[in-house]
Amino acid sequence: MPAFSLSWLLPSLLRAGAFGTLYGGAPGEPSVGLTVPVESAAELKTVLYVLEEARIQATLLIPAKLARTAPDLLHAATQAGHEVAGSGPPTAISGLEVAARQPITLWALEGTALTRANLATLRRGGVRPLPFSQLAAQPGQTVRVRPADLAATLPQLKALGYRAAPVQAIPGLRPATPRDLLIHVYTRTVEDRFAREHHVIDLAQRADGVMRVAPRSEVMPPLPLPPHTPTAELHLHSPRIVGISTRSSIAAYRAYQRSLKDVAVALQTRPELADAQAVYAVTLFHGPLEKSGFALLDLPPKQARWFGFGFRLLRAVYGTPRPPSEGTPKMAWMERKAFLARHGEGEESKNI
Repeated sequence: MPAFSLSWLLPSLLRAGAFGTLYGGAPGEPSVGLTVPVESAAELKTVLYVLEEARIQATLLIPAKLARTAPDLLHAATQAGHEVAGSGPPTAISGLEVAARQPITLWALEGTALTRANLATLRRGGVRPLPFSQLAAQPGQTVRVRPADLAATLPQLKALGYRAAPVQAIPGLRPATPRDLLIHVYTRTVEDRFAREHHVIDLAQRADGVMRVAPRSEVMPPLPLPPHTPTAELHLHSPRIVGISTRSSIAAYRAYQRSLKDVAVALQTRPELADAQAVYAVTLFHGPLEKSGFALLDLPPKQARWFGFGFRLLRAVYGTPRPPSEGTPKMAWMERKAFLARHGEGEESKNI
């Protein structure tokens, strides 16, 4: 009888925490779990050299076959402080442990067609599936970098404010839960669709980036501008703001200020924002925006109730127990010239 395959259901089960899958760490920490898949002894030798030159430790994803062909290199990896995790079909775990001279407690499951027997093998050995890697670095999450891209990627991560580390060194690393699956589904079906339909520009690539911006051709009430005036709408990265605020209020303030400078650069360099005459946001985080020069406007009652419901829904999805700023949403806005004069650094702001 053929082995029972869970491949069609596996991603959802893992994201919900099945089989002890890990999720990630604190969303306000600049740490990112660096994982590097290695397929050969030659690749492993190159990866160890690049990481040593950068003085960075990582989680190396090692197939069991390398325990037989490159045991000395595996031991050198653990001696250098790197974490060895398995990859591919989970066979010969004990051989991998002997070669690495450390327990194997993590396994990369992405891209692996696992069977029920393989999952049982991991569970019996006390081995947990790694968190799902992100397409780009995110605070507290993991990112997978191919050996060929490693030398170029490490300085990029540093420039974006990330501290690359082995997965188990991520502060606040925890098991996944069904809520994490809910957040993943919500993000893909609601937030990602909204971003595509409204051409939202992501300005949150940095570890402390907390803003996105979207071009608007219609004026949202109560913005005191003529209809059809081009504007720029800010969308705050709420989970990251909450995470940074939990770590440090000073860090949150600095993240706000740096992100406003990112918006100023986008206004001056992105063609779709070239005609925007004002910057605005409808948000619970209006206090910091007011301190940054924005004027606050009360929303019409019906509009305030609708946005309030939306923010309560977001808090329920993300598990935020209370409003992180104020209980009532308001509109914060600022004219383009005033915004660039205060937060911009380019020629346009200097010539105002």
